[in-house]
Parts: sequence; structure tokens; C-alpha cells
Amino acid sequence: MSELIKLLGGTATAWPLAVRAQTAQPVVGYLAQGSPEGTADTVQLRAFRLGLKSSGFVEGQNVVVEYRWAEGRNDKFPALLADLIGRQVAVIVAPTTPAVLAAKTATNTIPIVFFTAGDPVDLGLVTSLNLPDRNLTGATTLTLEVGPKWLQLLHDTVPSATSLALLINPTSPNLAETQARDMQAAAHASGLQLHVLRASTVADLDTVFASIAQLGAGGLVISSDSFFFGQSKQLAMLAVRHAVPTIFGFREFVTAGGLMSYGGSLTESFRWVGIYTGQILKGAKPADLPVQRSTKIELFINLQTAQALGIEVPPTLLTRAEDVIE
Repeated sequence: MSELIKLLGGTATAWPLAVRAQTAQPVVGYLAQGSPEGTADTVQLRAFRLGLKSSGFVEGQNVVVEYRWAEGRNDKFPALLADLIGRQVAVIVAPTTPAVLAAKTATNTIPIVFFTAGDPVDLGLVTSLNLPDRNLTGATTLTLEVGPKWLQLLHDTVPSATSLALLINPTSPNLAETQARDMQAAAHASGLQLHVLRASTVADLDTVFASIAQLGAGGLVISSDSFFFGQSKQLAMLAVRHAVPTIFGFREFVTAGGLMSYGGSLTESFRWVGIYTGQILKGAKPADLPVQRSTKIELFINLQTAQALGIEVPPTLLTRAEDVIE
């Protein structure tokens, strides 16, 4: 009997879930970068659960989701993944670029469903979006493509600014270096000076905002990095405190008090992450599920923050916005 149990444990991740479900509910490992206090009930997680439900799985009823929280520390991912793999999860959900890169290193057999703001092909996650051909699939957005648009929107809002700043996370080199290069080119084409600032810890953020005034930058663009997403409230607070007009890629920044955001729909992307997780639980292979690329771009503006900063947002932007917080 012990040999049979050992055999079952060693091959569980390769079995169709229809067989496993006869003895236990399937287990999904969710590798979160934040903390349960800040991200346990976000729009993204709700969208993920809706996607799961549309595929026939409801958390707590016929599927177990094991959450592991890195609390903003990418170096914790290997240990968290080892724990999930030891738990014999059927699918690993990796909703950030650092998480999926760590998951890819940890296993080449357990299916991984990811969300990344970067290009999955450039990151080496898949060979092509249409044919992943590995144990990974998921969703992505038009993050890199909209980067230069951030500069334009911010400059349209603060037309007197001749220089702007860009905040990147140096611990995410794939995304940071590409965005910095593209944004520098866009700034040069628009006749703007762009100062590249770096932060990878919460303590770095105070230093960044303190330096913006010293540099004479008239506004700040925050790159779409998962660390910054987890610090949306802190970034919004610092931007208001230091009176810095700021644009980010995520709506959470605006609802927390930031000036504006422009980027792909995370709700749409995370719904696909949930859908694909459910389909894999039903027996689908990641290699047969094309990476979904959200093309929906959303603009959100916090008019209260604009008024507090003494900024008059152009009417053309207000009419284009999906939502304006007044």
C-alpha cells in the first residue's frame, strides 16, 4: 500500500483531474507577490475567481486554492514554490513577472498559468503566443506598447513641463530596461528630458519623490512593475504629498488618490487566468491554450487629485476616460 501511495503522489500532477477528483478536490497554488492584508480581495483576484467559476470551479466548493504570499520579496519565491510543489498542486498561478520566472525555474512539469506585463516571448516563457509549447500559458497586456503614451498623456496634462521622470524597478531587468529604453526614445522625439529613477524597496520610494523636485521634473511616470502595483496606495500618497503629477498603468493607483492611469485591463487578463486554470483542471494542456493578449486600454482620472495639484485636465482627456473620480 505504501508503494501505491508513493506512486500516486509522484504522478498526481500528470493525471487528468477527472480521475483525481474522485478522491479529493484539485488544489491550485496561487503565488502572490503582496501580502494577504493588501491583496487578498483585489479586483484581480475577484476576476480570477470569476474565470474559475465560468470554467466550472468555485473556490471552497470543488477546488482548493492555496495562497502563498511573498510580501514584496522576490527572494521568497523559491521557498514558496517548493512548498506548493510539495503540496502536489495541480496548477500554479503566477500573476506577476517575478513569480512566473521563478515558477518556470522550479518546475517544467506542473502547469503554470501566468499574468505578465512583459512580453512572454521576450521573457522566454513561451515560444510564441499562439503555440506556447511548454507547461506555461496565461495572459498579458499591451504594457510596453502604451509606455510612450504615458509621456504624452502626462505632458498633455502638464504642458509647461520640459522634463519628466520615469520610475523603474532595477530588480525586474527584463521589463525595466525595455521600458526605460522605449521611454527615453519617446521623450527625445517629443523634445522632453527624461530622468530615470530606480526603486525596489518601500524605503526607496521616499528618496525618489524627494529627488523629483531637485531634478526639476514636472511629472512622474511609474512603470508597470508588480512591486509598484503592490505599493499603489503609498505611491499615490507620496505623489500628493510632494505635489507630483503622476501616471501609472493601473486603476488601483487612481482609486487610491493618484492622478491618472492608462493601461490594459487587468480584470480581463485575470479572468483569462482563471478560465485557463479551470480548463487545465479539466484536462487541457497549457501548450494547447494560446496566451491571451488583452487589447482593451483604459484611462482613469482622479479629478479631486487634479484640483488638489492645481491642474486643469484637458476636456478631451476627461471625455476619453472610462471613469473620472470627482
